[in-house]
Amino acid sequence: MQVYLVGGAVRDTLLGLPYHERDWVVVGARPQQLLDQGYRQVGKDFPVFLHPQSQEEYALARTERKSGKGYHGFSVHSDPNVTLEEDLMRRDLTINAIAQDAAGQLIDPFNGQADLAQRRLRHISPAFVEDPLRVLRVARFAARFHALGFRIAPETEALMSQLSATDELNHLSHERIWKETEAALSTDHPEVYFQILAAVGALATVAPPLAHKKLPEDLAKLSSISNPKTRYIALCLLFCGSHHNVDLKQLNDLQEHFFAGGDLRSHCSLIARHQLLSFDITQHNADSLYVLITQLDALRRPHRFQELLQHTAALQIISGIDIETSMRRLEHIVHTLGAIKLSPEQLNTLHGQAIGAALQQLRLDTIRQVIS
Repeated sequence: MQVYLVGGAVRDTLLGLPYHERDWVVVGARPQQLLDQGYRQVGKDFPVFLHPQSQEEYALARTERKSGKGYHGFSVHSDPNVTLEEDLMRRDLTINAIAQDAAGQLIDPFNGQADLAQRRLRHISPAFVEDPLRVLRVARFAARFHALGFRIAPETEALMSQLSATDELNHLSHERIWKETEAALSTDHPEVYFQILAAVGALATVAPPLAHKKLPEDLAKLSSISNPKTRYIALCLLFCGSHHNVDLKQLNDLQEHFFAGGDLRSHCSLIARHQLLSFDITQHNADSLYVLITQLDALRRPHRFQELLQHTAALQIISGIDIETSMRRLEHIVHTLGAIKLSPEQLNTLHGQAIGAALQQLRLDTIRQVIS
């Protein structure tokens, strides 16, 4: 039984980058051998085991054969006779098919080190086109390593276009598409991910509402926003109009295909619906401010309101409008209103709807005082 470190940990070490997890391939072993050593099997479709101490993943060497549509459409074969090279051959890119043995010796049957040196993202074999997820993965790697000078090999980009022209991408779930897109939004150059998908004809499948849209000119500004969640909001707003005139139906359709969390989708919709990126408090009176605060649910959900403030502050880079003063004043008003309470006398004498009406009037009077 031989154990090899594989994948991202080897690649990132060679690039001088930190890695966050390690994956291992076990050659010449049967499942029972690992179970006898205390490993716990977790893989349903193929034998993957968790190390009893480190909890790192150890996978038995395997081969794959296309048997259906999508990235699940493979039959997997694993036995002690599968070689390391056969296991590495099923991977997407040469730079991800480098292994390291226990002595630190590198095994590189597909010249991944040369491609690392040439800053090249290159597929291993024509079998690349069997897995539609690879279109998104390569686009994500292009975004992640763009600052290091990595580019997709022309022959690999040609295969990505070929794969995008089939119906294979239609078999990717919204959840899987979002997982790759979310990871791309955390890279240094998230705009590259969308540029690549558009170039190979995959953007229409990944997000059908974008099928006939040109890439926004300001897409490169995404990299100037540090928070990936704010980048998502910026992306949606850029694709669905402008900061002050967002097509809300188009935005809703787009968010249906991006499987972002409910809170994040809500933040995006609120910012668009209430045009917060062009918010000017001087254009509001007490009544309209109270309506806005109520619609934002700022008093009952102060944590969400603070998140909205953080998003809008960062999103000024795409709007070009300085809303900091207005948003600070709005925050001050919300904070002031949050401390307002009816007097004990009012609570004793008022009942039912009268309590709500009195509290609303007190809040309106307070807003008038603050903005006067």
